[in-house]
Amino acid sequence: MDRSVEIELIDDLLGLQAQTPPFLDEQWHRESLERYYSPDIFRREQAQISARLPQIIAHGSALPEPNAYLTTEVAGRPVLLTRNEDGAVQAFFNVCRHRSAKMVREHEGCEHRFRCPYHGWTWNNIGDLIGVPHEKTGFPGLDRSEFGLVPLPCQEYAGWIWLSLDSDSGIEVEHHLGDIRHDLLAMDAGSHKIFATETREIKANWNILVEGGIEAYHFRVAHKNNIADLFPDNLSSCHSYGPHLRSILPRTTLASLADQPREQWRLRDHANILYSFFPGAQFLVQSDHFVWIRGIPLGPDHTRLELSTLVPGSENTLAKQEYWRKNHAFTVLTLDEDFQLAEDIQSGLASGANSHLNFGRFEGALDTFNRIVDQAIA
Repeated sequence: MDRSVEIELIDDLLGLQAQTPPFLDEQWHRESLERYYSPDIFRREQAQISARLPQIIAHGSALPEPNAYLTTEVAGRPVLLTRNEDGAVQAFFNVCRHRSAKMVREHEGCEHRFRCPYHGWTWNNIGDLIGVPHEKTGFPGLDRSEFGLVPLPCQEYAGWIWLSLDSDSGIEVEHHLGDIRHDLLAMDAGSHKIFATETREIKANWNILVEGGIEAYHFRVAHKNNIADLFPDNLSSCHSYGPHLRSILPRTTLASLADQPREQWRLRDHANILYSFFPGAQFLVQSDHFVWIRGIPLGPDHTRLELSTLVPGSENTLAKQEYWRKNHAFTVLTLDEDFQLAEDIQSGLASGANSHLNFGRFEGALDTFNRIVDQAIA
């Protein structure tokens, strides 16, 4: 983060904290329930957002060496990532060109060629078809160059591997990020290592899960047994950068900065910074590490979340293992409370008790996010 921006954000937060009430929109908002359960809206989100926009699907360390591979899923479609012998990352549909079987079943590994488990058609890791059993008798005249694996736009940027399923538009990550790319670069993800990862299957719409992280109104009640005392009641700020959001969740220690020289101010020591990189990645940045939350929408009421704690590679020593383990466990414990509430909300939508959800004047970030989604699927 640019130093002048950091100072400006701390100034703003100190000013908000001194106000009573700290921050209010002009009016409160009502949100239709349909966006959280409509199969039609979910299909549009998958087509116009998940399948079209560039998104982070892996940390660069997931492909640590030439011939490493990784399989994943994007917008319901199987994807194969490979690092070729020149060190470049490539992406393909993980689909055999013969009968559309899933070609690679393993999640990760190191191979220079891939053999379909159905009939044995084989490709190298740059996508060329190199073997067809009984080719001359079964497929006379077959032109192997027409049956390479189907490539997908892919780019390694800022320590992350980005993918788009929109082969017509290609991929331009810097253009997609705009000005907020400077914050992402400053996180220096390439020098970090993934310490631990956990996966959650949540019976809730992906929008509800994003909304739960971009307001502090719930901290005092929902997290009363863990983080409530670490944060002021209902104080946060949010700025949008195109479709991306940067939310600041200050800690109670922020007030102490008012008496300190500005050159000693460091935002990460006195706040959690939550980046929501549209559409599928959130980063919870803390004082000495950060958590990557990858959201994978699977249905109108079903989302898979991958929670990964990333720590500085130079500090991932044996002596610090227990410290990182406790940090990871504490973060996951807190997030699990949010996930349970998201499932409760999802089940409550069908009760008929409400025709709308209600966002208070201090929950404006939720309305901002929903307008971003609406614009993307318009």
